[in-house]
Amino acid sequence: MEIFRQITANNIELKDYPFLKELAMEAYLMENEDILKLDTDNFAEITVLDAEIALKSGRKTSNRDGRIDILAKYGVDYLAIVELKVNEINEDTLIQLNDYLNEKEQILIKHPEFWTENENPKWIGVLVGTSISPELQRKLQDGFVTESGIPIAGLIIRRFRSKKGEIFVITDTFFKYNYTNRDFSKFEFRGITYNKARLVNKVLKTIIESKPNITYAELERLIPQNLQGSIGVFTTSENAQEIFDRTGHKRYYLKSDELIELSDSTIATSTQWGIGNIEPFVNHINGLEGDYNIVNK
Repeated sequence: MEIFRQITANNIELKDYPFLKELAMEAYLMENEDILKLDTDNFAEITVLDAEIALKSGRKTSNRDGRIDILAKYGVDYLAIVELKVNEINEDTLIQLNDYLNEKEQILIKHPEFWTENENPKWIGVLVGTSISPELQRKLQDGFVTESGIPIAGLIIRRFRSKKGEIFVITDTFFKYNYTNRDFSKFEFRGITYNKARLVNKVLKTIIESKPNITYAELERLIPQNLQGSIGVFTTSENAQEIFDRTGHKRYYLKSDELIELSDSTIATSTQWGIGNIEPFVNHINGLEGDYNIVNK
């Protein structure tokens, strides 16, 4: 059966603009990594680390080597193996991804630079395609994990192009993650719920609004950089932009409404927050004078 799809958005006619090859999809996702967000909590801050990583005996079920399409990082807690298909993701795709996850330790042995955090990474598998089989959809919606306890997510991508050449992407995510209090995934601050990185950004904005003359050095004394860990709670917007330009990875919020003005500089807050460093930050803020109380949800 041939399917004709037509979408109109604000009177803009959109036509299907499919990925012809997996390498094209891979390149597009590497340039637009935010598409791989899975939720607004633990899996909202994503960094693509590398692509086309060889795995010795990576396809044990078919007795051959394998190659990971994309390796990504969610926050500072999770590494993700992302398997891409330009067509349907299904049970066979899940088996392939599970093979790769079983050989995941190879990655950090060969590439230790991919993980510099103090604690060992948690892992997640992500299947990306242009459609999904009913069987796999049911599994993922029920909260599927592998035998070794690794959660699996599914992401369906549909890409469209307007007559003017504008690109529109529609995604459907099939993912159910069972959060625990240990995840510290959601926080309430002044009646609004935030994820880890957004919480830090909002808290700093609120503190600085109450201290409009505060300098960079004074803010560092009030909120020590080592609360975050290796890259600090915040940095100057110039340094944050330089890191992004040099590495291609967004370690700090850089949009105009995310930047924060101090009396002597503009700062960008870190996006790299996880279970290991958000708790010390929350405890520190809750110990400050003023109405800055944070509640873990």
